[in-house]
Amino acid sequence: MIREINARGLACPKPVILTKKELDQMTSGSLKTIVDNETARENISKLANSMSLEFSVEDLGGNEYAITILKSGGVKEDQPAKIVVQNSDTGTILIIQSDQMGKGDEELGRILMKSFIYTVSETIPHPAAILFYNSGVKLTVKDSPVLEDLQELHESGVEIISCGTCLDYYNLKDSLAVGDISNMYTIYEKMQSGTNTITIG
Repeated sequence: MIREINARGLACPKPVILTKKELDQMTSGSLKTIVDNETARENISKLANSMSLEFSVEDLGGNEYAITILKSGGVKEDQPAKIVVQNSDTGTILIIQSDQMGKGDEELGRILMKSFIYTVSETIPHPAAILFYNSGVKLTVKDSPVLEDLQELHESGVEIISCGTCLDYYNLKDSLAVGDISNMYTIYEKMQSGTNTITIG
């Protein structure tokens, strides 16, 4: 029997949270979540991937999608082994909520932020993840003054996560150049997972 969640009309992160709660209550079986927007479809697919669960996406037409997730306790056969990065700190989470550092002169704030990101990229150990929201997402897109440093951090194993709602607000979603687009549920989950959380902005 396939369990089903009707998440039509719900904005993220609600479809993700409903799906996660249902999966947590299941020991095995299939769960189908029906959504009516691409953002929810993408975020539920990412959730299934992060849990190493098999899933399929069916286009129902009219911008509706059915994401069916199979929970059997096994790991996907094509799931790559996770790479352990020795120079990354597993406990520190950086939160960047602005493209400027501190209050006051905007130009100085951007200079300070550039210097800060460079310092993070050059200092060992690296944080486990850097979360960007509000105007902070402007740092993860094309032509960002810190893009090269963020790409190096990402390649070294640091998770770079940008708020999808924020990218949409600034019309920058198509300009993302490093890391992943995520939702507030994942951002909050990452904040909880850190033993040391530092907020910059």
